[in-house]
Amino acid sequence: MALTTRRRALTTLGAALAGTVALPAPRALAGEPKHGPRPLWRAHAHNDYEHPRPLLDALDHRFGSVEADIYLVGDQLLVAHDPEDLDPSRTLESLYLDPLAARVRANHGSVYRGYRRPIQLLIDIKTEGSSTYLELDKHLKRYRHLFTTYAHGRVFPGPVTAVVSGDRAARVPMEAQTVRRAFYDGRLADLGSSAPASFIPLISDNWTLNFTWLGVGAFPEAERQKLRGIVRAAHSRGQKVRFWATPDVAGPARDALWSELVAADVDFLNTDDLAGLEAFLDAHRTA
Repeated sequence: MALTTRRRALTTLGAALAGTVALPAPRALAGEPKHGPRPLWRAHAHNDYEHPRPLLDALDHRFGSVEADIYLVGDQLLVAHDPEDLDPSRTLESLYLDPLAARVRANHGSVYRGYRRPIQLLIDIKTEGSSTYLELDKHLKRYRHLFTTYAHGRVFPGPVTAVVSGDRAARVPMEAQTVRRAFYDGRLADLGSSAPASFIPLISDNWTLNFTWLGVGAFPEAERQKLRGIVRAAHSRGQKVRFWATPDVAGPARDALWSELVAADVDFLNTDDLAGLEAFLDAHRTA
């Protein structure tokens, strides 16, 4: 009896850390749709913040993952691709965290109404990783209800899963935490390592450093098997796969490469062309 009570207490504690106890999802009001448009979970908005309406354009195109580059300036996390583009008004909160929190409140506990699966917020650290992550951790704590949480060996899903990429020095303080609201973006070198999916849920790497094929002509069979082997190995450990630096100019080459990624069951397709990837995934009914 005591063991059962303890397990229940641990479950309640973990859920509270993830925000699921403090903010239960209210019932939909009469007349409100139970589901919105079907999300495209495979769609990843690379350099999302460069679109006219960061985050919002990606959500309008039903993307399941968005990427924001951050710089630590004082105690602020500013979103930009290059240092010369830094603008004090373009903070991680104003462009992503506050709009996501508002959306989750409006949609009764999820980013996409009626779909409980978390979307991914990939946060690419551009300044020194350890100090930037420690500041990021403080910011994420202010949105406890929003994020998937790791607590004492267990993962408690939230509406948004934050994954930290960029400067590799972020790994040290992240691994030292027993409670965190972010996860680590691994590389192919991490595939098959001792790090579990509860720390590295995503394996990302540069396509051009691992494959020669860019969508023109036939996909070399050895490279096709290599790709599928990578995906199988990651999926066997509960990890997802993403490649950046894939062709992103509309045309047959991009479509051919995207088709091979889908056939191999790669989890995220990287693009700056929101409408183009939306149309492709809709046509292929893959996501």
